[in-house]
Amino acid sequence: MTYQNTITRMREIVTANGPSWAAIDPENAARMVIQNRFATGLDIAKHTAKIMRADMAAYDADPARYTQSLGCWHGFIAQQKLIAIKKHFGTTKQRYLYLSGWMVAALRSEFGPLPDQSMHEKTSVPALIEELYTFLKQADARELGMMFRALDKAREAGDAVEAKRLENAIDNYETHVVPIIADIDAGFGNAEATYLLAKKMIEAGACALQIENQVSDEKQCGHQDGKVTVPHEDFLQKIRACRHAFLEMGVEDGIIVARTDSLGAGLTKQIAFSKEPGDLGDQYNSFLDADEVDPANITNGQVFISRDGKLLAPKRLPSNLYQFRPGTGEDRVVLDCITSLQNGADLLWIETEKPHVEQIAKMVDRIREVVPNAKLVYNNSPSFNWTLNFRQQIFDAWEAAGKDVSAYDRDRLMSVDYDGTDLAAEADEKIRTFQRDGAARAGIFHHLITLPTYHTAALSTDNLAREYFGEQAMLGYVKNVQRKEIREGIACVKHQNMAGSDIGDDHKEYFAGEAALKAGGTHNTMNQFEAA
Repeated sequence: MTYQNTITRMREIVTANGPSWAAIDPENAARMVIQNRFATGLDIAKHTAKIMRADMAAYDADPARYTQSLGCWHGFIAQQKLIAIKKHFGTTKQRYLYLSGWMVAALRSEFGPLPDQSMHEKTSVPALIEELYTFLKQADARELGMMFRALDKAREAGDAVEAKRLENAIDNYETHVVPIIADIDAGFGNAEATYLLAKKMIEAGACALQIENQVSDEKQCGHQDGKVTVPHEDFLQKIRACRHAFLEMGVEDGIIVARTDSLGAGLTKQIAFSKEPGDLGDQYNSFLDADEVDPANITNGQVFISRDGKLLAPKRLPSNLYQFRPGTGEDRVVLDCITSLQNGADLLWIETEKPHVEQIAKMVDRIREVVPNAKLVYNNSPSFNWTLNFRQQIFDAWEAAGKDVSAYDRDRLMSVDYDGTDLAAEADEKIRTFQRDGAARAGIFHHLITLPTYHTAALSTDNLAREYFGEQAMLGYVKNVQRKEIREGIACVKHQNMAGSDIGDDHKEYFAGEAALKAGGTHNTMNQFEAA
């Protein structure tokens, strides 16, 4: 509805309720309705699912139209990210939120900092989704509130043209509320537990759930050792659980991201159930590291499987886990991905040990032989040493091409000594174009960085502590924080406004009229930044 139509609707409601509602100003009520267009998390999930589906179709037509996100561990961080995106690019299109299970564990658990092993409270995940969207909705309310104030000024000045321009801007306002890809880890239990948590996450606003094929109670960070996967059927049950949760909650086009950790996982907890040769369970078991059984050397507690008419003993560790054959990781990834897409997943996530476009593309090419429109969400992880990885990639390419690399020590390429070299410059350019190249060559629809704001918070705090507690003292804050905020147009320099002071003043005026005791008067020190 347009601004004027919303006012008309509010006027009809107020009039219909008789004289007792006469003190309600329809335009004030309309402004509050417009400032909070998403009444529930389900409204958000339905709205953002449509955005994400449209973006997926656009990417299928043109891989240059990939999408991006940054992981956010607090609503304020998400809010500032979206405000910055709108400020610098004028639109939020193709930009999402990412909720990282790692950051929930490390930063939002009541137990305190935890490793990424699904030990944090499962309720903390939907709680953070709700918090993220609360802050994004507040960013809408703040920006629209400033537009309403500008509209009032234009009317008071008798500037009908400016007033009309502002009304049009309000009618075409682009929200800060964008899709979120939310990490449900390995489902925090069995398929029923996955379903129950998925419902809570969707209810909080999640339109896309990312779930991985690790054992829930053995879950590890994707970039650590000791990962244990489950047979395909176990994982597919959880994908179905997520789909049922979306359908039950009325988000019929919700998105499921199926993540495989098989490239780095050498262990499984179970031998898959198999009915006949070549079925999915048999294919999973074919990757097990097993020795042919010598009946004369059977030992106590051995487990046996049959394969190609032979009796085999899978290698079982003291932990009761079974080993996969070395070198089978890529084959397992491809089978995981094809199976997930054939059973209800919409997008794939392949966890890799390094950022290498051709490594990813090699697997995606095989997947697309079966599912032609397969596409990925890819973790541009801070766990990768991007500088070293790409310098080594360039070194290897130069060496293969016969170029002289004698001036470089491959193992020391991270050194600052190489920062000004041609090799470093070429590596940096490959890092710059990694997302574009990955989207074009390796089917990457969505690029995200899982933990960037964790690292930026640590870096900026370190810099401030060094300056403020050192010789620079107060100048360390003023020069490196506040002055930069003012010069670079960072909205938070007016922190009272960002925290909702002006919205509160508007509401006080709506509710109390001339009796309102407002905070934004002459003596509010925030006015010192008006000239900024």
